[in-house]
Parts: sequence; C-alpha cells; structure tokens
Amino acid sequence: MRTRDTQKETIVKSKAIELIVKEGLEGFSMNKLARACKISVNTLYIYYKDRDDLIIKIAREEGKKMSDTLLEQFDPNASFEAGLRVQWAIRFEYLKDKPLLRSFFDQLQSSTYKDQIADSLNEFTDAVTLFMRNAIKRNEMVDVPAEVYWSVALAPLYSLINFHHKQRGLNGHAFAVTEKMLWTAFDLVVKALKKQVAKKHP
Repeated sequence: MRTRDTQKETIVKSKAIELIVKEGLEGFSMNKLARACKISVNTLYIYYKDRDDLIIKIAREEGKKMSDTLLEQFDPNASFEAGLRVQWAIRFEYLKDKPLLRSFFDQLQSSTYKDQIADSLNEFTDAVTLFMRNAIKRNEMVDVPAEVYWSVALAPLYSLINFHHKQRGLNGHAFAVTEKMLWTAFDLVVKALKKQVAKKHP
C-alpha cells in the first residue's frame, strides 16, 4: 500500500481550491486536478475516495481552520462593540490575503455541498449567535433576527474584502482597504445595530 506524502497532499489541496475557483464546481474533475498537480490520477485516490470526498474534506478542513482562528480571540460574552470589533479584525486579517479561499467558500455556499460542510463552522456560528443574544439581553443592540444581524454586521466587511481582492474600486481605479476605511465602515455598522437609549428629560 502506498503511503501518504503530506507535502504532495498540501499541493493537491491548494490546486483543488485554485481549480474550483477558476473553473467552477461543474468544470472541476479529478483528472484536471491530477494534471495541474503533475501526478497520476491514481495518486489522488490515496488521499480521497472520489471527487465529492475530496471537495467535502478540503472544505471541512479549511472551514475548521478558519473557525479555530476566529474563536482564538473571540469572547461571546464581550460587550457588543468590543466583540464585533474583534470579529472584524480577525476576519479581515485571516481573509485579506486569501482571495481563493474566500471565493472557494462562496461557491460551496450556493452548492449542494453547503449542508455537508456546515458542521465545520458550527462552533463559531454558535458562538456568534450567543454573542448576539447576549448583546440584545444587555440592551446594547437592537433586537433583530440572526439573519438580519449577519447581513448588517458582516456583509460590509466582506464587500470591502472582495474589493480588496479584486484590487479595483467601483469606478475601476486601483483599490486596497486601509485601516481608516475598515474602521469607518465598522463605525457605521455599529451605529446601525447599537440600541439607542432614550434620553431622560429633566
């Protein structure tokens, strides 16, 4: 029985993500991956049972890595603004130099693989949901459904990351996210979600 070569396996994972982003899930095959890695297609079956097994395992592994990184510094009991700031900082640092990984997960989220890889991110999703509920209980944040929270709290960050990866702004000019841009957007998100406490009149 042939043994696993960890260095070769790392190349396979990297090339698989690259090909899926470039050609889409429908255009991706084990034969194309083998050619890109300059190995025999039979070698791929040392690591993976089939195409679906490869995609699911790579997605789960990368999802777990991202989840673990995000959870290292995140406290679901933190105050609303402080906790959200940590989320933004960690997500931006993790994804800013990984355009392929971001696109890879975008494709999977709109595919039949979505439910099969969700468990790799469940721990972090649960932590963020708890954070949101805690902030609502403390009257720090407006009471909205989790889906609304995720859309308002994180979509602006991901939009900036997408522009950063494309290196182009709306009018086609060169673009890179700066610290000032990042935290200006963050302040607007906090303003939108923060509970406004009514002032008491004397």
